[in-house]
Amino acid sequence: MIQPEFIQLNATASSQKGVFQTIADIAKATGIATSEDDVVEGLQSREAESTTGFQEGFAIPHTQSEAIVKPAIVIVRTETGIEWESFDGEPAFFFLSLLIPKEEAGTTHLQALSALSRVLMDDEKRQAFLDAKTNEELTKLVDKAITSKEDN
Repeated sequence: MIQPEFIQLNATASSQKGVFQTIADIAKATGIATSEDDVVEGLQSREAESTTGFQEGFAIPHTQSEAIVKPAIVIVRTETGIEWESFDGEPAFFFLSLLIPKEEAGTTHLQALSALSRVLMDDEKRQAFLDAKTNEELTKLVDKAITSKEDN
């Protein structure tokens, strides 16, 4: 679900729409999705239901769409914080985006979302995400987080 080419560190997006567009661009370029517009619309629609802003600068925007052809996690880290209506009221700058094909909506989506949420609650693991300097390093950390059977 995660590969180094699904990650953009130091993105220049400065708005929620800009982050969604960056995620969609990566999804289209890497074959995760067939339509950038559908990905952006899906992310915006989900965000309108309730915030995906977590805490400590993290957000987990996610969507399911027929335009998404394989489940993936796209990561965008911005140079500046972006208002995201996060739980702690702080801007977000680290976006772990779940993109799920419509037919896998129930299982894949919920398992990955649950695993990422657990990791972000763990100070040490969350800090490891922040400290990652390369796409490869971050890929390994995220892969370990979503494939781990730990419940802590």
